[in-house]
Order: sequence, then structure tokens, then C-alpha cells
Amino acid sequence: MNEAVVSAQGLTKSYGSRAVLRGVEFAIGRGQIAGITGENGSGKTTLLQILAGWIAASGGVVERRGTIGYCPQEAMVFDTLTVAENLRYFAEAIRIPAPLFRKRTAELLSVLQLGKDEDRATAELSGGSRQKLNLVIALLNDPDVLLLDEPCSGLDWSTYLNFWEFAKAARSAGKSIVIVSHLIHERNFFDALFTMQEGTLAVS
Repeated sequence: MNEAVVSAQGLTKSYGSRAVLRGVEFAIGRGQIAGITGENGSGKTTLLQILAGWIAASGGVVERRGTIGYCPQEAMVFDTLTVAENLRYFAEAIRIPAPLFRKRTAELLSVLQLGKDEDRATAELSGGSRQKLNLVIALLNDPDVLLLDEPCSGLDWSTYLNFWEFAKAARSAGKSIVIVSHLIHERNFFDALFTMQEGTLAVS
């Protein structure tokens, strides 16, 4: 594997006496797509949140190179704002330059087929459309590394296919993508597959 852009060594996470992660070792190189699968409650989301820097590990080391885009499983959006207003809010929060914001917004709304909903209040969106917005927000700053938690949940078939075309194009451009899911169907899309079981991670 080429130089790791995100790696973890001896990663542990405990809540009181409950161990969620038990000495996890993980690495992804530049221009790779890695999948992490496992049963619900096995520690996948906790691992992704630590890799993204959202929560702290109890032990071990995480190293990151480049910018990170994180898409949580639950949509982190404002229901009282429209789709366009949500995008502008998050763009300003992370100080995305206006030219990049316009370019990325146009591209991502088209890929994820969300353009028709730009002026709709987020509260009115279906679960699948909320997930699309969640993805667009995570990808707005054109990050070097994408950490995606169940990104295809609720997507219609056409958008699902578009997502994978986008992911493959991002990989070709040197981006690295980590996709967490309890089910991995498209195994041929991944450069590496891992299975999480009771807080431990193994190559599939």
C-alpha cells in the first residue's frame, strides 16, 4: 500500500467498563476505497468518528494527512432551513471560498439528484433526500479523505449508481474513501475490505 493518509494503531475506546474498540489497526492509502462492514453495535461508527476526530479514543494513535470530510449516519442538518440555506451555512462555517462552493454545489446536487429540492425546507425532505443533503455537506470542501457512515442508506437506485460513479472518479483523482456499512454488496468497488466484530477489525 502507498503512504497511509489515515491510520490507526492500537486504537481502543471504552465507556466505563464497556469496551467498544479493542486494539484496532487500520490504514488507507491515497487513491483507495476501503469498506468496513460488520453487525450493528460492532464498533464501526465509533471507529469512523475517532478517525474523523469527532470523538477521542481511550488509547492508541490516529494519524491523518490532508483534509477530512465526514458524513455521519444521522443527518446533521437544520430542519427549518432550506437545502440551499443549509449548504450556505455549512460552507461559511468551514470557510469554503465562494468559487469552490458554487462549483461543488452544482456538481454534487447534480450527481445526487437533489437540485430540484434546493428551495425546499429540509423538514419536508424524504429520508433518502436528507441523506443526499448529508452527503453533499460532507463533500463540499472537496476533502482529500472521505469518511462515510452508511452513505447509501435510503438512496434510490439511480442515485446509488451515481454515487458509485462519483466515488470511482474521486479515487481516480487521488481521493481516499472509507465506507462503513453493515452490508457490502459491491465488493469489486473496494481496494480493501475489513470486518468489525466485537470491537476488533480484521481484513476480509
